[in-house]
Amino acid sequence: MLLSRTADNLFWMARYIERAESTARLLDVGRRMASVVTEPDAAASEWASTIDAAGCEATFASAHDIHTAGNVIDHLVRDVRNPSSIFASLAVVRQNARVVRTALSQDVWDAVNGMWIESQAWRDDDFTVAGLPRILDWVKERSQRFGGAVANTMLRSEAYWWVRLGTFLERAENSARIVDVKYHVLIPRPPGEAGPLDEYQWGAVLRAVSAYRAYHWVYRDRLDPVRVAELMILRPEMPRSLVSCIAQVTYYLERIASDGSHAPDGGASPVRADLAPERGEVSRRPLAISRAIEDGLRTATIERIYGEGLHEFLTRFIGTMNSIGHEIRREYLLGE
Repeated sequence: MLLSRTADNLFWMARYIERAESTARLLDVGRRMASVVTEPDAAASEWASTIDAAGCEATFASAHDIHTAGNVIDHLVRDVRNPSSIFASLAVVRQNARVVRTALSQDVWDAVNGMWIESQAWRDDDFTVAGLPRILDWVKERSQRFGGAVANTMLRSEAYWWVRLGTFLERAENSARIVDVKYHVLIPRPPGEAGPLDEYQWGAVLRAVSAYRAYHWVYRDRLDPVRVAELMILRPEMPRSLVSCIAQVTYYLERIASDGSHAPDGGASPVRADLAPERGEVSRRPLAISRAIEDGLRTATIERIYGEGLHEFLTRFIGTMNSIGHEIRREYLLGE
């Protein structure tokens, strides 16, 4: 078993690098949406919704009075007073990676350290509407490099499980936030009322999770708001869908609950929590919550979700992801 402190560092390292990428994707949606509206108030609304989706309303209000493009970009990219900003997230990533450097492969450490060093070269003109696409593409590319290094060079041991658990728990929550920030865009309109702007907005949501081509591959049809929501929530083949992310969370919680049992071929054994060594009822709570959510999503239909209310469903899902994180910290890590 890893020490709780080591597991904690690995878990948060992974969560914060995923958070940096998710913030970049949220900003990309906001930028695209704001670019196609003509009214200043409408553009401000798009930037405000980006702050809301990132869960940064309180920190933003303490630093800025109005939701201008410059204020939102500054707060979500480089304001270190905002713990969820990209710059602050990268600092947490490097800090945690340094503590557990010996648990990482050299390629993973190089990806983390290189990302931090390169971020120090940012200049004021990078933090503008014109410079923003370069920053966002850089963040996404460096995060993907980290993910590739983890997948291709780390031993399939407990350290790897904690990194992957942190990644997918954070991704699940932020995928829901990306959909939630524009849930009103995904509400179906009566036939004939949807226009080019609607399709652009639906496409912007898909591009935020690199799913524009995936949508056309799966549905082979023009963009439709219900199908966009279905792809991002219920399609297991979509790697950033909610069901796909929660399935990965369940998988790695099973690995951790199994105390490191392995199959003869060296792969992780699909040990069920109720067959794992006894560690007390509390130790099964994160896994039980995750399994319940996964089972619910696998049997859900997009019609039922719209019947409940898309925003209400997403809000509940985000709350449940927070509950899983709380139980993981309380049971396995260093607590609150």
